[in-house]
Amino acid sequence: MHIPSVDTLEIDVLTFEKALKVQHPEEYDVNRWLYVPDFYSEYRYILGTKGETPLICIGINPSTAAPDDLDNTLKSVERIALHNGFDSFIMFNVYAQRATNPDDMEREFNPFLHSENMKAFEYVLKLSGSQPSIWAAWGSIIEKRDYLSDCVLSMAEIGKRYNALWYSAGKISVKGHPHHPLYLRKDSVLDSFDIDKYCTDILKI
Repeated sequence: MHIPSVDTLEIDVLTFEKALKVQHPEEYDVNRWLYVPDFYSEYRYILGTKGETPLICIGINPSTAAPDDLDNTLKSVERIALHNGFDSFIMFNVYAQRATNPDDMEREFNPFLHSENMKAFEYVLKLSGSQPSIWAAWGSIIEKRDYLSDCVLSMAEIGKRYNALWYSAGKISVKGHPHHPLYLRKDSVLDSFDIDKYCTDILKI
């Protein structure tokens, strides 16, 4: 379980570009895993496997997972990605601060962390060919902090520039939020998700 020790505004957060250059091949297979930054910290930009056709899954914020040590949520993400014909998965998050319990997320928005997280998002979209596939999977946890809605809007706008296809899996919540991956069946099928309608009708942004 990860409980933030400090707000990210109080630590030196690496830019995505610098974090991407840090690699420790003695600790995990860098040919299989994409892990940025590749050391355990108060934040994480990316965790996933390398392949030709990745499914980009977007949760709310990272927890404790690392290469070869996936938590139950990421195990579910990997199973569903493979079941739907993808050869790999990339776990991304609306906000990059690690916190197993979303109630522990910082209340003050860190614009620098968000900006670098969006650079990471563009990076994974570029890895994914001419029409990246994005699985919206943040659940109702999006309501935990006001700034999370604006983060989703940033991703929606970036996704347009890359002709991204958006999906959800499982039942949409009563309030209209896409389902979290944790308790989905491993044979769950991805459904089209209208991210623009979601931003305007549900998030009201």
